[in-house]
Amino acid sequence: MNSFMWRLAPEMGQDQTKQQIEKGLRLYQSNQTDKALHVWTKVLEKTSDPGGKFRVLGCLITAHSEMGKYKEMLKYALDQIDTAREMEDPDYLTEGYLNLARSNEKLCDFQKTVSYCKTCLNMQGTTVSLQLNGQVCLSMGNAFLGLSVFQKALESYEKALRYAHNNDDKMLECRVCCSLGNIYVQFKDYEKALFFPCKAAELVNDYGKGWSLKYRAMSQYHMSVAYRKLERLPDAMECCEESMKIALQHGDRPLQALCLLNFADIHRCRHDVGKAFPRYESALGIMTEIGNRLGQTHAYLGVAKCWLVQKEFDKALDSLRRAQELADGIGNKLCTMKVHCLNEGIHRSRGEQEALREQVVKFLQCVEELELYCGMCGESIGDRDQKLQALPCSHIFHLKCLQTNGTKGCPRCFKSSMKPGFV
Repeated sequence: MNSFMWRLAPEMGQDQTKQQIEKGLRLYQSNQTDKALHVWTKVLEKTSDPGGKFRVLGCLITAHSEMGKYKEMLKYALDQIDTAREMEDPDYLTEGYLNLARSNEKLCDFQKTVSYCKTCLNMQGTTVSLQLNGQVCLSMGNAFLGLSVFQKALESYEKALRYAHNNDDKMLECRVCCSLGNIYVQFKDYEKALFFPCKAAELVNDYGKGWSLKYRAMSQYHMSVAYRKLERLPDAMECCEESMKIALQHGDRPLQALCLLNFADIHRCRHDVGKAFPRYESALGIMTEIGNRLGQTHAYLGVAKCWLVQKEFDKALDSLRRAQELADGIGNKLCTMKVHCLNEGIHRSRGEQEALREQVVKFLQCVEELELYCGMCGESIGDRDQKLQALPCSHIFHLKCLQTNGTKGCPRCFKSSMKPGFV
């Protein structure tokens, strides 16, 4: 009898662990986050089952990510990778490294994110881990975008989209569409920047009955940003309000901060800096607390633009200095370029020739590093109302240049292949 009970004990431990994890999930899905966290933390303390421990750590990682507690998320991700190493299972290791990548992505440690994503893609797991590859490519794309490495970001998003289509993964497709919206905002192709989150919203409407509301909130937020850029401010406000409503209901602090930043930008576009300033301040407060350094950079750029409206040049320069420190710290060259551009305008209006020359040189260096110019006409990519086209190789050109070119294939790849010693 005793030996029979002893043999059953690990099995019972597994069952109990599974039941408690599911109990936590039900609480979490009904918005009882604190109770869910309490249940999962108890499981973590008591379980002797490594698989159960790995799964409960996954639940804690997701919950802390959605609350914006990214440092705790990283701590659980490191515990999870240790558990996966003990189990010596490549599928668990792949998932563990993906969660490490995501944690670092949230904390804007983009080089580490890319490194962990590459580790995931090199793992020789089963079909289970192969199904995670789409999510890995998405995280890698977001990291490359954070580093302003646009071609690699687009390549990663294209791969993620292929995985989503091959696996019929509508949730992943929805997330990739939102990220594609983000990259086209940065290219200033605002029609495409609106098209992709609208596609995400369609996916939510058609397939998202059982999905978390965060997918709807995410698509509405990205639509709002595109509408603002298109100067359709009432539409921008409506979408942002919808997104904020869901973010508040679910205690989604990261999304609340992004919505506050977008509200501030909308008010700035309406020349109402009185309403913009407190919203920038609120966004900065949350973003500083959770560790979203890229968001902070954008907020300081917005604050600087408000000070410029009020001709408060010293205050604008101070905000730009803070933006540059953050942008340099995370390696976001596009934000650094924007800082130099705004600094240039201030020094020009003040007639400060030496400082002006220094900013012009730095600005041009950024343009050169970012390759933000069409490989055919040589003009800047990112001028308003210029439609862009990404080729399968992910090189980007003005659509009008490709249409007048008449040749097949990528002109930039063709030029590279003609370089001496290329073979």
